[in-house]
Amino acid sequence: MEAVSHGETLVVVPAYNEEDNIAEVVRRAGRHADVCVVDDGSRDRTAERAAAIPGVRLVRHAHNTHIPGALLDGMREAATHGYGHVVTMDAGLSHDPDEIPRFLEWRGRADLVMGRRESESGVPWFRRALSRGGNRLYNFALEPSPQVWRRPRFADVTSGFRLYSRRAIDVLLAADLQSRSFDFMIEALWHVHRAGLVIAEVPIAYRFTGSSLNARVVGDALRMLGRMLSVPGLRTPAAGGR
Repeated sequence: MEAVSHGETLVVVPAYNEEDNIAEVVRRAGRHADVCVVDDGSRDRTAERAAAIPGVRLVRHAHNTHIPGALLDGMREAATHGYGHVVTMDAGLSHDPDEIPRFLEWRGRADLVMGRRESESGVPWFRRALSRGGNRLYNFALEPSPQVWRRPRFADVTSGFRLYSRRAIDVLLAADLQSRSFDFMIEALWHVHRAGLVIAEVPIAYRFTGSSLNARVVGDALRMLGRMLSVPGLRTPAAGGR
């Protein structure tokens, strides 16, 4: 692998049973930054294939901890080794590793940079509708205002392709997080928003490679929405780019 070692940014890739994709993801991501694979209790050869790639950091979980546990352990790995930023992305190639530089351009200017899915392929219509409706609801929970229904401040609050600054990482590692699945994306944004940190978005391409949507995931999302709506006194962060 032709990896570039900066010591500045760590790409954290949570992986569960991704033996077919993990080598390609690491190889392509490693062109832009150091890479950490968090093997989240895989039952296949994900960990072995990741470990065979020179220069890769590997965190192994004995049991599946789902998105929150994997991402937070990746952030802890970054903090322990002095990285200033973390990029999070999917192990299944729904995110394009070659778009990582779009996020790196925001280092020093924003604390959370979210990938805004402008180009999508293979996404079922009901997933698009659910995402758009949920995006407005979460925007309202972040900043209650009638304007949210016309033009949400954030275009894609559930995207997992992100960059976090060390300040944002410290906020999340110190927080009492209660997310259990993909609601981590919402909860992370919420805490960074409440801390008054700078938030921005960059356009990305998204390729639908499968769905983990089920009743539990929907329930987690609704529970998080209720929790956000019940907490008053949110701060407004400094303006970020669009």
